[in-house]
Amino acid sequence: MARTPGSAVQARSRTARRPAEIRAVVTGCLIMVAAALSGCAQQATAAARIQVSTAYVNLPSASGTTEAYLVIQNNGSADRLTSARTSAGGLVTFRGPAGHDGAAMQTVPDIAIPARATVRLNPDSFHMLITRPGPMRADTEITLTLVFARAGTMSVAATVTDPQNGGSSYLGD
Repeated sequence: MARTPGSAVQARSRTARRPAEIRAVVTGCLIMVAAALSGCAQQATAAARIQVSTAYVNLPSASGTTEAYLVIQNNGSADRLTSARTSAGGLVTFRGPAGHDGAAMQTVPDIAIPARATVRLNPDSFHMLITRPGPMRADTEITLTLVFARAGTMSVAATVTDPQNGGSSYLGD
């Protein structure tokens, strides 16, 4: 096939455009990668702000209730634990002291997590009451999913214990 003078000019024009097109595509990709990494860094910062540890749940009683205890370390600004759910099902409510002596407990809408503080959910203070959970076995784990007002949602494995058979009681220290 014979070349015409115009076809050589068109070929050079297409070849000259390719580096510009490649630069545009590479620049677009770099912008998307930078945006994605920026989002990951923000999520990692938020997640590191709140750390949850030492979570456990007693085997449910004959009445169909149990309690969950854990330790929340807040390395950032004040937050609130607003809701929770379990992989074992049931209804999770928050309980806290009704008076200054801590002898009586009442249902509370959320649990305050002060800035740069450690909050221990334990039998004598704030904790989670789980009503009508599904079956649980001692020495296994369930997942507690916690929802914080600022830090968002996070999950933690909680050991199921049986204090009647030498299983753990409160482990919060």
